[in-house]
Amino acid sequence: MPFVVLSVLLHAVVGWRLVPALPHPWGIVLAGGLAVSATLLPLAFGARRIHRQPLADRVAATGLWCLGLFSSLLVLTVLRDVALLAAVGVDAAAPGTVDLHAAARATAIGVPLLALAVTLVGLVNARRTASVVHVDVPIDGLPRALHGFTIAQISDVHVGPTIKRPYLDAIVRAVNRLEADLIAVTGDLVDGPVHRLAPHVAPLATLCARHGTFFVTGNHEYYSGVSAWVEELRRLGLRVLLNEHVVVEREGEAIVVAGVTDHGGHHYDESHRSDPRAALDGAPAHAAVKVLLAHQPRTAPAAAAAGFDLQISGHTHGGQFWPWNWLVPLQQPFTAGLHRWEALWVYVSRGTGYWGPPKRFGAPSEITRLRLVPAT
Repeated sequence: MPFVVLSVLLHAVVGWRLVPALPHPWGIVLAGGLAVSATLLPLAFGARRIHRQPLADRVAATGLWCLGLFSSLLVLTVLRDVALLAAVGVDAAAPGTVDLHAAARATAIGVPLLALAVTLVGLVNARRTASVVHVDVPIDGLPRALHGFTIAQISDVHVGPTIKRPYLDAIVRAVNRLEADLIAVTGDLVDGPVHRLAPHVAPLATLCARHGTFFVTGNHEYYSGVSAWVEELRRLGLRVLLNEHVVVEREGEAIVVAGVTDHGGHHYDESHRSDPRAALDGAPAHAAVKVLLAHQPRTAPAAAAAGFDLQISGHTHGGQFWPWNWLVPLQQPFTAGLHRWEALWVYVSRGTGYWGPPKRFGAPSEITRLRLVPAT
């Protein structure tokens, strides 16, 4: 109920700021659209109470699309008010230089149109199969045998109300075409329980890499029943790394591949407290490279202290769509791309799917091909 009330109030504020400035009949059209949106938006999260499928997912998808549209509409309405306030200031300083009535009408028309355009472009960007991003990671003292060792990463797919088996099938085919040495799935794979989503996650069983496919938990696995998902992913043939590691070799040179539970996993299960040092326990000292799979970038300080060379993460979605990319640095040290934390390289994927609204704007999804190269 609080969410419903908040939705109605915010929609009312936007209507109050835009509708009076619109010419007839566009004011009525916008008012009606806002009323529909205020009603449907809360269903984005309330649809989980509907037990019938596919009705529940269709209702959720409608609410999520409204959420994406309204978020842009709200932000643009605020920016419009700032611009109009500036225009009032200019007109006060130099009367007659700004037609305030014309400015109010033009911007009242432009804001909904721009919000709709951004949302439609964002929908196309979100629903397309992620492009492959190629990243070279320079490693000091990398043995010749490991030059060009490749890791394919997918992250933050969020199989759930709007992402189903065909979407994941396309991702798996794209990853397999890379013929990587190793595949890393860095969390937030699902948004829902095993009994509902297992058929849609099944394509992961066909992922193919020379040294296997590895998975670490993200925060959304804990929302969705982490123990059941760990069991299901193991059944599909993925190696789930819960503060542990494996050693892979190429031409006699070893790479430690470790994985930690999500940074906040201990809030749901104390045994899932993220611990990069524990993940290295027993690892061979002679290993040429130590790689850590960690869902959240903020694991980096602990990973650097533990002695890892490379951390591969996701979680941020690169912000997914403007202006939320500005908020990521409030919680995470990096938003997207390859970064340095002391002696540690940290790569942060923008995510291979999306969460919530099917919308990506300014932060395209990605499948990442990381290649180890010698530092120059």
